[in-house]
Amino acid sequence: MADASDVLVERLIAWGVDTVFGIPGDGINGVFEALRKQKDRIRFVHMRHEESAAFAACAYAKFTGRLGVCVATSGPGGIHLLNGLYDAKMDGAPVLAITGMQHSDLIGTFTQQDVQLDKLFIDVAVYNERVMSGAHMESVADLAIRSALNARGVSHITIPVDVQVQDANKGRSSRDPQHHTTSTPAYFDQLPARVELEHAADILNRGKKIAILAGRGALHATSELEEMAQRLGAPVVKALLGKACVPDDSPYTTGGIGLLGTAPSQDVMEDCDTLFIVGSSYPYIEFLPKPGTVKCVQIDVDAQRIGLRHPADVGLVGDTRTCLRALLPLLKDHDGSFLKKAQKAKADWQKLLEERGTRDDKPMKPQVMGWELGKRIPANAIVTSDSGTITTWWARYVPALRGQKHSCSGNLATMACGLPYAIGAAVAYPDRPVYCIIGDGGLSMLMGELITVAAYKLNIKIVVIKNNTLGQIKWEQMVFLGNPEYACDLYPADFSAIARGAGLDAIRIEDAKTCGSQLDLLANKKEPVLIEAVVDQFTPPMPAKIKASQALKLGEALARGEPNATRIALTNAYDKVRELV
Repeated sequence: MADASDVLVERLIAWGVDTVFGIPGDGINGVFEALRKQKDRIRFVHMRHEESAAFAACAYAKFTGRLGVCVATSGPGGIHLLNGLYDAKMDGAPVLAITGMQHSDLIGTFTQQDVQLDKLFIDVAVYNERVMSGAHMESVADLAIRSALNARGVSHITIPVDVQVQDANKGRSSRDPQHHTTSTPAYFDQLPARVELEHAADILNRGKKIAILAGRGALHATSELEEMAQRLGAPVVKALLGKACVPDDSPYTTGGIGLLGTAPSQDVMEDCDTLFIVGSSYPYIEFLPKPGTVKCVQIDVDAQRIGLRHPADVGLVGDTRTCLRALLPLLKDHDGSFLKKAQKAKADWQKLLEERGTRDDKPMKPQVMGWELGKRIPANAIVTSDSGTITTWWARYVPALRGQKHSCSGNLATMACGLPYAIGAAVAYPDRPVYCIIGDGGLSMLMGELITVAAYKLNIKIVVIKNNTLGQIKWEQMVFLGNPEYACDLYPADFSAIARGAGLDAIRIEDAKTCGSQLDLLANKKEPVLIEAVVDQFTPPMPAKIKASQALKLGEALARGEPNATRIALTNAYDKVRELV
């Protein structure tokens, strides 16, 4: 007799799922028994926190394009999944969350862990259902999986503990057929109407200074983006989640956009007369051309995203690579002068990054660690980052090479995702090295996953940029609001010792002069290791172009009692003088 949990696991396997991240518990024991019986066909990865399980499933989905799956027990276990699931929702990653509930006859009676998780998950999930009986399981599982894949979002199934072990055929309705279809419609490959393609081509052909803004939807269209950039003479500016869509050493890109971006990218956005948005809904519209000043063509697989950030004269709904291939034959060759100007600006910017990344100040500048690390990450690596000042050092100083994969928490911008992301990546690609670039604040939140890395002997290099402060928050308090920093200091934990206690090898880097040689010692090491890089906490993640309002707010913060005013003023004045010289 197959029970509901057996059917669930069989449907996962039938859909090609080979990995589940999570933590067991008595509210989900029926599902775990089914996983145990199928352990040769589907792998369970035991995390140390349910939030990490959801992050790992999200990263697995981002890096593979396949369904990420996480599982948690009833009540608090399911609640802990939510942050990672919102990360998946906001970045368009297909994830299935499976949770337990109390006995069906105790729900709503104030029993232990009586949390109706289907009600709690109503906002995060595109498909969200409570399984009512064993016979209900198959159709719900198939719909949940199909919905997550089709909508590129989160599906959630919650199953009372007694239902988990119910006969899957008992009481089955005559209107409930067997659901054995495991395919999704290939509507993403469908082309927009010919008239829309021709309208888009006409706008692009008329443009003299075209900027391409590419995001996560263009990660699989590298060749097409570069061919498009060549044809249009258009620099490719990259949103953060699109970091790997064109390699940073490509002559066609000026790098990232926004506070974490580059000066040449901002110049391109300010000078263009035509904006071509490819697979991006970059949210910070203050870095885009002002509406009405440029013509705009946008490609996105999700019709909801068309015109969301900038008015689009033409919106092409479809897969980016398919649409780019259809557009290319309709486009004329442009003279390339706009691209050449951007390339020169990029070369100047690169010299500035090198100057910042090769300094030998004490304490060590965080840019030095980014620069030295960026030169050594192999071309087949997967790189994850966290949220905070660390995101700037990764975005600017660690180049995306052709063949690499890079990601972070995009629209949610949550801390603590970096290490679980790396675990998801390493499990998905055991033959590829994974680099996790994380701050001490982010690592502290889910530090138990160091044990997970050690337990599974995952090939992850965990690079902790340690400045003993919540740096991003500190600078936001000063530069955005003009307030002195408050409550941002972190106790200076010894992460090398903590890592060794968790079963990992660890090294400590604090001298810029030996940073590169210490990293060289790890070049061929396949075992996991933690690298604790101690850096100057008074080096801010400066925007590519500083606005007068930002400088004014910083001045206000220093004048209003900022406890480190002298150090901050001297550090920034000294750095600015060096750059000018």
